[in-house]
Amino acid sequence: MTLAVVVRFRLHPGGAERFMPLMHENAATSLAVEPGCTRFDVLTDPGRPDEVFLYELYDDRAAFDVHLRSTHFRAFDEATSNLVAEKHVELFREVGP
Repeated sequence: MTLAVVVRFRLHPGGAERFMPLMHENAATSLAVEPGCTRFDVLTDPGRPDEVFLYELYDDRAAFDVHLRSTHFRAFDEATSNLVAEKHVELFREVGP
């Protein structure tokens, strides 16, 4: 069953310039090498450049766990940890009849 992952980052002031290229690389790599990752949107509000919103879709929880263990995600997480002031992750499951 599809799993949606919503992530909200609040970056330290001025951190977006370094964070965004790393975030886009992580998203592109996730889509390219993780068969269970079917969508990975990176969004911002131009008026709030230090806030980043992610919308990710995975085939199921197991596919998301593969993402969390992946080399590229761990490298991204380590490279950006000092740029992130707050991070909130929410998981949603598809509801069907």
